[in-house]
Amino acid sequence: MDKIAVISDIHGNIPALEAVLDHIEKQDIQKVFCLGDLVGKGPESKESINRIRSACQKTVKGNWDDFIIKETEFETLKWHQAQLDQEDEAYLANLPFSIDFIMSGKSIRLFHASPFSIYTRVQPWDSVEKRVSMFENTAMTGFENKIPDIVGYGDVHQAFVQHFFGKTLFNSGSVGNPLDLPQASYAVLEGIFDAETPEPFSIQLVRVPYNIEQSITIARQMDMPDLEPYIKELKTSRYRGLKEDV
Repeated sequence: MDKIAVISDIHGNIPALEAVLDHIEKQDIQKVFCLGDLVGKGPESKESINRIRSACQKTVKGNWDDFIIKETEFETLKWHQAQLDQEDEAYLANLPFSIDFIMSGKSIRLFHASPFSIYTRVQPWDSVEKRVSMFENTAMTGFENKIPDIVGYGDVHQAFVQHFFGKTLFNSGSVGNPLDLPQASYAVLEGIFDAETPEPFSIQLVRVPYNIEQSITIARQMDMPDLEPYIKELKTSRYRGLKEDV
């Protein structure tokens, strides 16, 4: 059986990424695919790019990977932009939108947020119609590709597996900024890679503890802006945009 690790949303959190890559290395996993958002929110965007380029066979573009290389008036984003050089920016600019492959007779598609855009967000509690739309072919994924049986994505920082009418939607969660449990998250796909005929197949969601205090110390030493909301998210897995009474 072949194994593919699916990681996403590292957001410059190197202690979390190191913990996940170390765990992956111990699991006899042959390939690592990344679903974007390598940069921003956390302090070490450049190092995150370097580690992903080394560790991952395929990587797609996330929304942070896109807007971090564009002009901005926001001082926080300018701080994150300053961590990158021209080579980093060129790498992010040329990342593909999606990945399609066959495993154990199932057509699998991976992207960052949705088949419509890296900015179109789909939550696990959205309507069935909206979640089922994740299996559509679009101009971004290519209309010529086979409609996928399985779709995996990142973006919402919450790991889950859901089934709809014979199809499976999963989210790998976030490595560096999880918003469901305060542990790094990734997914493992296990089956026969490139096999057109039905074979055993599974999706596993993995949680990896990491040194959150080390991540906070790095951000503090680098004088990263918006530090307190970042600390709160890492420690509580509570999104900074939620109202306190929710």
